[in-house]
Amino acid sequence: MPPPPDRHSLRAAAIHRLYNLEQSEQLTRARIISVADAFGVDPRTVDRWLDNARANNGTYQPQGRTSFTLTPHMLDAVARWHGNATAAWRELRADGHPVPSLPTFHRATNRALTPGMRAGLRGGEKARRRFDVAGERDRHHRNYAWETDHVEASVKVRVEGHIRKPWITFFTDCATSAICGLAITPQRPSREAVLVAIRDAVLIDEHHGPFGGIPAYVRVDGGKEFLCATVKEALGVLGTEIIELPPFTPEGKPNVEAVNGAIKKTLFADMPGYTHAPTLRGGKPVDPNQPLLPFEEFTRLVLEWVQRWNHENTPKSLHGQTPREAWDADPALIDTATAEDLHTYTLERHGKPLTINNGGVRWRKRNYIADWMHGHVGEKVNLRYLPHHDHRIELYDPQTGRHLGAAVMAQQATRQQGLSLKRARAREADRLRAQLKKAERNRNTRYAAATRPAPPIPLDVIPEEEALEHLRALDGFDPAAEALPDLIQLPAPDADLTLPINPNTTPPPPPEGHS
Repeated sequence: MPPPPDRHSLRAAAIHRLYNLEQSEQLTRARIISVADAFGVDPRTVDRWLDNARANNGTYQPQGRTSFTLTPHMLDAVARWHGNATAAWRELRADGHPVPSLPTFHRATNRALTPGMRAGLRGGEKARRRFDVAGERDRHHRNYAWETDHVEASVKVRVEGHIRKPWITFFTDCATSAICGLAITPQRPSREAVLVAIRDAVLIDEHHGPFGGIPAYVRVDGGKEFLCATVKEALGVLGTEIIELPPFTPEGKPNVEAVNGAIKKTLFADMPGYTHAPTLRGGKPVDPNQPLLPFEEFTRLVLEWVQRWNHENTPKSLHGQTPREAWDADPALIDTATAEDLHTYTLERHGKPLTINNGGVRWRKRNYIADWMHGHVGEKVNLRYLPHHDHRIELYDPQTGRHLGAAVMAQQATRQQGLSLKRARAREADRLRAQLKKAERNRNTRYAAATRPAPPIPLDVIPEEEALEHLRALDGFDPAAEALPDLIQLPAPDADLTLPINPNTTPPPPPEGHS
């Protein structure tokens, strides 16, 4: 059923029309009766309405019923009782304040406070936000904007003998609702998880699927790990602008929030160790001895769920399409980046250049070694590292920024890495030995064998033509500048050829009779 029309607005429009007719002397009794019949009232009632319009310059303004309004003191009492109007009314009445009846006080409270404000008084800001109205953004095209957020898994898993609740960092595309990248950590994520998720989201290869590229914008909340200098540098180099949303505003990033809610309901709820499962009296779990998943198995199940979300899920916002179908149907071009580009800008940089010494590179009281360091002792390098992964570092030329190679912690080097280090040291020694032998051979002059008495001829003497050519090259000799045009005589000219006049000869005298 459609809502009933606003009778007050219709009445004001009808009376304004009658007032204009009256001013132009066209108002008749028949018109007043027709308006009265339309509203189902007596014509004399319409006359009273018209009198009200004459008193208000042609605008019908009926006086409404007077109602009770809460005073500031009463509003404070309602706030102290967390929105409980009955308790506030009793307190005011006991203190001797003049208050109306309880139903009237309730009606006045409902007029003074919106439902959202009343919910906020009862449950705080989180409860009030449920009554907010959020607009819907234009989806634009793929990789126009991404959203990112952390979600704590409501599942307990085993991590090296300890029981923990993992965290997941998602990067989702706003246009297609596709999950472009993620990172899973056994503890609360830091900037390390954000950097790993950025790499996983941007790269497009056989290990990262078709979703990815470089986004134009990334929407983040106020988490410090999203706004740290390393993450800003990584996204800034890619040309991506970070849009910082106010904290605790899930409506600002609805796509990633939808992913967070979906994985809790469709994956975590079916796992052993689900923390929101029904409990017995006293909060005891139904099966306290259920086996928990190891972290590796939990990660595998999450990756399978992401695969189903991208290729089988059909969100309502995509009108029956899966994220993969929406991604493939989008004609927008994709800006990509290589793994070589990303490994530099998704790592944190150490402040000042370090020196390669005989024990490798010394950093944080540990030595880092690599086979390529042989022969570079004493040189300066810039160091980059993945936070919380101290077992491996990346080293760069401080002048050009060129990537020199990786290095591993000496105490954690594998047997294969140790063998590679020894082979590199042996190769370096062999190269030096070969270079010294070659120099020694060149030091002793060798002469050609002779069959007749003659001065000895060195075998490394350059022939005369080759020596001249070499000297000309050193002196900037140009054969064209030394050309001799008179060296070769030109043939005699043909008899029919007209020769040019020699300017040095005397011209013949003019014929007689001419002046």
